[in-house]
Amino acid sequence: MMRKKRKRGAPLGPCSSHGPRPATAPAPSPLPEPTRPAWTGMGLRAAPSCAAAAEVEQRRRPGLCPPPLELLLLLLLSLGLLHAGDCQQPTQCRIQKCTTDFVSLTSHLNSATDSFDSEFCKALRAYAGCTQRTSKACRGNLVYHSAVLGISDLMSQRNCSKDGPTSSTNPEVTHDPCNYHSHAGVREHRRGDQNPPNYLFCGLFGDPHLRTFKDHFQTCKVEGAWPLIDNNYLSVQVTNVPVVPGSSATATNKITIIFKAHHECTDQKVYQAVTDDLPAAFVDGTTSGGDGDAKSLRIVERESGHYVEMHARYIGTTVFVRQVGRYLTLAIRMPEDLAMSYEESQDLQLCMNGCPVSERMDDGQGQVSAILGHSLPHTPLVQAWPGYTLETANTQCHAKMPVKDIYFQSCVFDLLTTGDANFTAAAHSALEDVEALHPRKERWHIFPSSGNGTPRGGSDLSVSLGLTCLILIVFL
Repeated sequence: MMRKKRKRGAPLGPCSSHGPRPATAPAPSPLPEPTRPAWTGMGLRAAPSCAAAAEVEQRRRPGLCPPPLELLLLLLLSLGLLHAGDCQQPTQCRIQKCTTDFVSLTSHLNSATDSFDSEFCKALRAYAGCTQRTSKACRGNLVYHSAVLGISDLMSQRNCSKDGPTSSTNPEVTHDPCNYHSHAGVREHRRGDQNPPNYLFCGLFGDPHLRTFKDHFQTCKVEGAWPLIDNNYLSVQVTNVPVVPGSSATATNKITIIFKAHHECTDQKVYQAVTDDLPAAFVDGTTSGGDGDAKSLRIVERESGHYVEMHARYIGTTVFVRQVGRYLTLAIRMPEDLAMSYEESQDLQLCMNGCPVSERMDDGQGQVSAILGHSLPHTPLVQAWPGYTLETANTQCHAKMPVKDIYFQSCVFDLLTTGDANFTAAAHSALEDVEALHPRKERWHIFPSSGNGTPRGGSDLSVSLGLTCLILIVFL
């Protein structure tokens, strides 16, 4: 059908938002009308609009062009939800702004971090305060009353007190430059990325057994001083000594941690622990770094002489150091982007790249080649230490670690090679540190006989064979 051309400047019709209205047009309808004018291009005729539909309708009902029913219903519904009670109240209900501010304050928080609960409670208190200030204007608003009930439930679930500090709704002004979770979250929020920062875990314990940032598990010799971590923010070095004469197995008796100076957040701080001296302070005698009440770096003593934690807020990093028996263990969680900040000359990092091949006593996955099918050698070294056989070592380790994963295998290996029952506690505490710091629960357990995290059939025999061969490697 040929559409009738309209002269430039001619009135678009009775529902147009511009142009003169015909003399015969009735009074405007009281219903809200679309205010968006028809788009016109450079010298092109008007795009299809209400005026086009009006030409047909005008022939039947002159002077009337009602807005589409769906648009009218949507408009009324939006007005009813967002501005309920406006006709009865002089002030506007601002529940939508309260909710938007709460989402903005919490969208970047990571539940795996130490500060999550306190920051979430601050945001909840700010949300509650906002709803109280707009309560009169929102009387009768269902959205408002739902929000109030939701806040009460969340505060109960998170054990948040009603009194306390609140979050500011202006992160541009108030974000803490010495809180990694704060400024990283704001940075991600600006880019529209709601994914929290990725964290990595590394642990060292026992003879020693190393779990790298890539979740590779290795048993290493590495006698002497070796760097675990060496990046632009943190350096961690361990010193390992032989456990028993005639064995290549070693264990850690010294840990040195350097928190490097970082802008206005902290001066350089050095922590050092040796066997029988696990201090709750840095070498300069201080227990924290940074100014103000909220320290950007602090040491917390959990068990005197046996267990300390270091929390570095400015780099989002947590370090656990323990002494179990005569030796030390270490566990660390660090943001991936900071852990990867190092130069080519700093590539010798056990947490990042694992032990050198020449220093490994396994195949790089916590297993020796015998697990893959070598026969069990006949040798008295299988029971090298009086008091522990393969069976009794299995029983003792299983009492502490019901899941027969790589930590269980390490426990059995350490008992058979050293005869020191403290290594059972070391393996158990190492697994507890994984559960406390590793960001992904599905990766807590590593199974020695399977690459996908599920033990294969006959895994007990495989572990026994592997341990026997590994013991031979240590002593021969």
